[in-house]
Amino acid sequence: MKYRNAIFIVLLIIIADQALKIFIKTHFCNGDDVKMLGGWFHLHFIENEGMAYGLKISESVIGKLLLSSFRLVAVVFGFYLLKRLITKGYGKGIIICGSLILAGALGNLIDSIFYGLIFTNSPASCFSGSYDNFTTMLQNQNREAVAHFCKFGAGYGKILQGKVVDMLYFPVIDLQMPAKVPFLGGKQFVFFEPVFNIADAAISVGVITLVLFQKSFLTKKSAETTAIPQI
Repeated sequence: MKYRNAIFIVLLIIIADQALKIFIKTHFCNGDDVKMLGGWFHLHFIENEGMAYGLKISESVIGKLLLSSFRLVAVVFGFYLLKRLITKGYGKGIIICGSLILAGALGNLIDSIFYGLIFTNSPASCFSGSYDNFTTMLQNQNREAVAHFCKFGAGYGKILQGKVVDMLYFPVIDLQMPAKVPFLGGKQFVFFEPVFNIADAAISVGVITLVLFQKSFLTKKSAETTAIPQI
């Protein structure tokens, strides 16, 4: 597999990820929830300062800077490693997985680096709500609570301190547990509860696929191993 093909995969994911994030950021109030496809899938806008699926290493600014800096180093190293794998002749499987993971890391890194510089804030507020469709949301929301683009550097934060935009929510199962169920009796049970984005999904698919097929990916190289690498 050629390096430019791997870069093409990365670019496709980045474009899709950023297009959806920018749309959500500039059309939704923080907390807005819109039912899609009959309600089994929602667009639910939240922001987080941490890792995939809202995980954090710290509540402080230092923790955010450390995480963003780690992402930056990981992405730079990821491009180098991806090129090395292709040069050594590894097959399409591991290259595609690597491209997915790299694209996901880069997608969230873009939020961390630039979003605080180019967007106004999206504060969680009483203006957010749950809607049956996108049209109803636009008719009822307060547009002053929706973020917009601003002059570079005049946004809500500094470089490497931007918040990651999440919006994909799949409450496949949403029910109240029977009172007799141990520990969960009477409580609301939601599966799948985390809110994530396309970048998170790319990382998850890449990592899970690598774990499941690591033996074949790492032992089988392409038939072009001895050929001159095509960059």
